[in-house]
Amino acid sequence: MADPFEVRMRFTSQLQHLNASVNSSQKAAHYALKNRDMDEDLHSCILEQLERNSMNNRANIMYFIEHLCDMAQRENHLNFVRMMQKDILMVVDGVAPSDGSGAANVKVVRRVLQGLQQKSILQPSTVTEIEECLKERDTVSEHPALSPIDVNAQGEHPPNQAPSAKTNGVTRPDKRQIEQRIEEDRERHKRLRESIWAIGAEGDEEFERLWDEVSDIGEDDYIAAEEDAMERRQAIEVE
Repeated sequence: MADPFEVRMRFTSQLQHLNASVNSSQKAAHYALKNRDMDEDLHSCILEQLERNSMNNRANIMYFIEHLCDMAQRENHLNFVRMMQKDILMVVDGVAPSDGSGAANVKVVRRVLQGLQQKSILQPSTVTEIEECLKERDTVSEHPALSPIDVNAQGEHPPNQAPSAKTNGVTRPDKRQIEQRIEEDRERHKRLRESIWAIGAEGDEEFERLWDEVSDIGEDDYIAAEEDAMERRQAIEVE
């Protein structure tokens, strides 16, 4: 049996070094399931890291939670799922706090909640209840510290304001954190586009979708086809 302290430290390190890649989330999820006998302790690690890390890292942990619950469900180890269901409000508060410091993470929270609902991990009523809370936190424009910043501005800051100064009580992310977030969001959007265009193993899903979208053949279609055929015959005769 692995040393509990070592397992906890290693899992904590994996959470701290999560990034936008699917591999990092899957690796951490595999490690958690490998040590499922310590599921309660590992769950507490997740909650702790949501309190201690940067907003960028908290967003990565939120995406990781979806991977963990999905894998735990498929492997029929539902303790992770049940604990996450019980503490989902605490998780949301950690990723997108009510003080506005996590306003940039509200979209992340919504996306993951929708994914968990689609996988039947969260009930629609729970997601609806959380959405009501998120409406009050989706206020990026009202918080200058989280407003869009030109990453090509060579790190310039207003007079007497340090890179990590607080504006209206909210810590302004530094240039490095902003650039990191931009790159991670870009990577996620790239994967999202790839998944949209992905064709299933059967290869028939896209065909069925396109077939359903095509309207029935009408008289106008036959007339248009006859006109096209006549134009082709005339072109051949000219040649």
